[in-house]
Amino acid sequence: MRDPSPHAPDFAIRAEGLEKTYRGDRKTPPKRALKGIDLAIPRGSFFGLLGPNGAGKSTFINILGGLVVKSGGKASIWGYDIDADPRNARGAIGIVPQELNMDPFFSPWESLEMQAGFYGVPKAERRSEEILKAVGLWDKKDAYARTLSGGMKRRLLVAKALVHAPPVVVLDEPTAGVDVELRRQLWAYVKELHAQGTTIVLTTHYLEEAQELCDTIAIINHGEVIACEPTPQILSRLDRRTLVIAPQAELSALPAGLDGLDATLRKDGALAISYASSQTVESLLERVKAAGVSIKDLKTEEPDLEDVFVSMTSAPG
Repeated sequence: MRDPSPHAPDFAIRAEGLEKTYRGDRKTPPKRALKGIDLAIPRGSFFGLLGPNGAGKSTFINILGGLVVKSGGKASIWGYDIDADPRNARGAIGIVPQELNMDPFFSPWESLEMQAGFYGVPKAERRSEEILKAVGLWDKKDAYARTLSGGMKRRLLVAKALVHAPPVVVLDEPTAGVDVELRRQLWAYVKELHAQGTTIVLTTHYLEEAQELCDTIAIINHGEVIACEPTPQILSRLDRRTLVIAPQAELSALPAGLDGLDATLRKDGALAISYASSQTVESLLERVKAAGVSIKDLKTEEPDLEDVFVSMTSAPG
């Protein structure tokens, strides 16, 4: 991995008071997309950036990539201020966008070679073959990009972002439209990059991906960072668990004796009771037995990232 600075900084990306307001017109009022974002992404982290559609994630990424001009605040990539030193800042980051934007008449090989040329990578240092093999496109290296499937185009965008060996890679919904096997292949390569020291920033709608891959997660909602914590810590913020009971006899409805509990009947016939950690499983089981339910089996479920995400972003902004 090429390090574009003499001394690696503590933070791969820093944003301080980052603002963006899109100007409106006669029919549309101005929209404040970012409301003073403060974010520090540590060097070497696998960082998840989550939020609902319209939360400001893409605006933030596009400011880093030089595609959107910020309205206020500061941002730096690998220690380079995006205003004072835009060339080095952009050279330190590779961005895989959501949109499948590419020249349809270039082959994957030509696209990578041209991209490497844009970044001034000497021919002797180019890794086009290695990257195309890693993302599973080597057998398509001479095909027109317009003939590739949606998943292949997505992988080509990943490949283009890596040609200049940036120390920071931003993956904006990288596995959208990619089948399970290719997703595994893509993540295997990304994990290898991360193991080599590359800082990975991931936005995804597949919350299980963020939960499995990311060591730190920030949640953006309505243009503001509402949480930024290590993944285990952010999961612990939802102080609820679920007791799942398989009854001996099928239940046609919730027993009356469970009134006042957050209880539901699942499609598989299981009785699910959501409870706060201040409650004990023993007290819940007593209520269930008193309601006439004979227990065949039981288990508890911990909250997952999706539960936390919905809980934190469902409140009005």
